[in-house]
Amino acid sequence: MKAENLAIKLENVHKSYFLSNGEEIPVLKGINLEIKKGEFVAIMGESGGGKTTLLNVIGCLHPLSEGKYYLDGEDIGGVKDDFTLAFIRNKKMGFIFQQFNLFARFSALKNVELPALYAGMPGPEREEKALKLLKSLGLEERVRHRPTELSGGQQQRVAISRALMNDPEIILADEPTGALDSKSGVEVMGIFTDFKNQGRTVVMVTHTTEVAKYADRIIYLRDGQVLDNDYKLKGNY
Repeated sequence: MKAENLAIKLENVHKSYFLSNGEEIPVLKGINLEIKKGEFVAIMGESGGGKTTLLNVIGCLHPLSEGKYYLDGEDIGGVKDDFTLAFIRNKKMGFIFQQFNLFARFSALKNVELPALYAGMPGPEREEKALKLLKSLGLEERVRHRPTELSGGQQQRVAISRALMNDPEIILADEPTGALDSKSGVEVMGIFTDFKNQGRTVVMVTHTTEVAKYADRIIYLRDGQVLDNDYKLKGNY
């Protein structure tokens, strides 16, 4: 596949963590994968197989221990310093998590504004954009509410709006429907499908087959390795 068509390419990526006694715990063990621009990919696999660690490496939350990572054709695998990784994250990526990770003392509006605040966007422009995003997800009547005053589905929509504040090319989601009821989950996955249709790249970790069915392709992990780059769901999964 031509490099210009790839959003993400990993070559022989390893990731280990170290205990306080110096013991090495290998989690990713030679990951090779390619994700096209505008592709919606789900990452599945057994518990402890490395799904979230892989997402964290892709999201520049953790530096890789070994291997190469190409983001939009640029090799960033050797980047180790937190400042540069944070810059890449803020410029290129939007993150959505199972537990929403909203600030309880802030309104929905202020939560959504945060990434743009860190990026240096002026206040009036920041507020206008945050209001537009919240309105687009049906939350125009909830912009001044704090997270505790919102339902789970509404909180996830706030988190999605926040992820979109800096116009990321790549959306990374870790079990985004895990804390939602089925109706809210379907609504959120509809939003993810819209992202894909807009040309954004979506990489999502899930253990749920009903959620994975929304993806164009499923990458299946086992014991820190890619078992299947185009996994086909079966009824007995």
